[in-house]
Amino acid sequence: MAGPSNGQGPLVPEALELEPSRPGCPKRMTYGPCGGVRHDLTCELGSFRCPFADLDTAVPWTGPTRAASGSADRLSSPDGGPLVLTDLTVKPFDPASIERVCAAMAGSCDAVLVGEHRARPDFPPTQMVPLVRAAGVEPLVTLACRDRNRAVLEQELAGLAAMGAAGVLCVTGDGRPPSDRPEVVTEPFDLDGTELAYLAATAGLFVAVPESPGAEPIGLRPGRLREKQRAGADLCILNRTRTIEETATFVHRARRAGVTIPIVGAVAVFTDAPSAHVLQAFPGLELPDELVERVIGARDPVTAGIDLAVEQARALLAIEGIAGVNLSGLASGHSDLAGAEIKTAIGQQLRSAAS
Repeated sequence: MAGPSNGQGPLVPEALELEPSRPGCPKRMTYGPCGGVRHDLTCELGSFRCPFADLDTAVPWTGPTRAASGSADRLSSPDGGPLVLTDLTVKPFDPASIERVCAAMAGSCDAVLVGEHRARPDFPPTQMVPLVRAAGVEPLVTLACRDRNRAVLEQELAGLAAMGAAGVLCVTGDGRPPSDRPEVVTEPFDLDGTELAYLAATAGLFVAVPESPGAEPIGLRPGRLREKQRAGADLCILNRTRTIEETATFVHRARRAGVTIPIVGAVAVFTDAPSAHVLQAFPGLELPDELVERVIGARDPVTAGIDLAVEQARALLAIEGIAGVNLSGLASGHSDLAGAEIKTAIGQQLRSAAS
């Protein structure tokens, strides 16, 4: 897929004059809150209260408004069914792992979501695109503001556009605690996810953004997604909620707030204790104990995990306003290929039902 061009090479991000960040935010965010707010409204990076917690409305986007590109065909299901995204879980800096995992998942999803992990670095986004695509799947690449200054973020956006990436998921990034890779001491946070979404849109990329319906302050989340849409978002990928009803409530409120872009719900995929633990590790991403016990306590946890994920996915897809699902998590603590095969089985069931 060729990158967008103005006739003189790939498009580059337009200038963006940044608004001041909110005082007291360790991520230097302007358009917060991020998804890392605990239930007691404290920040994931300390015991202090989130500086966005007491706002009555979402911080309005003050930059130029970017209409959604309308290029949904750049990331859509070829059979006209719901969009199926799958988290890519591979061994870091291992092309062979990328090849075997992607080859296993080819045909079971419309794209793989290439993450950026604070404690598990990997190849840069522009390098992941050809590696993933060569193995037979389309990459939707996460780009985080945590580990790059603005200049490097703009380089990555231009590179992703030139590589013809299926799209970019623009995130601020979860913070790195002192115990996590202590040799890394800098986290620039020159931009936040909303500002990055604007720059990605001006670079001609299909722009996905996250939102955390289950993270506090819950009342700001629909309006915050609307402002990301105004900045240029084409698609929203939700983080998980405790119940399907919580996701449905968020989608309804987001539509009432003026959100018109497609929304993708998240499905927790786990079949053992390690893969369940990963899904419980962050604020706003609780996994109900009864669901964990239903899978891990089953005679055949793998089959039980697959069945639960398919059930949850179908329930999400029944929500008016949900355009697809993201199969989220490791799926298995045994190996990268075992996890890929589990997510492949789920994706195949969902796609066969839609055909």
